[in-house]
Amino acid sequence: MNTSLPDGVVYTETVVRTPPEKYVEEAPYQIAIVDLPGAGRKTVRILGEYVTIGESVSFDSYRDDVPCYRRSADTKISQISNK
Repeated sequence: MNTSLPDGVVYTETVVRTPPEKYVEEAPYQIAIVDLPGAGRKTVRILGEYVTIGESVSFDSYRDDVPCYRRSADTKISQISNK
């Protein structure tokens, strides 16, 4: 996949400590559900520093067709509305 995705806000996150066999060497790693403006929510892998709920994240790349995000340079906590 070559499609870039918009920046988003972390809705929820977790750290995978017991991964599928294919990813054992990469554990522990973080995954998150991210709110993407105009595109709903998407499950993504977090690269680099761990993120917390409400933080802004930016698209980095795809790995095995999984979208990967990183903490945005603008790390201020965003408000998530519950509509």
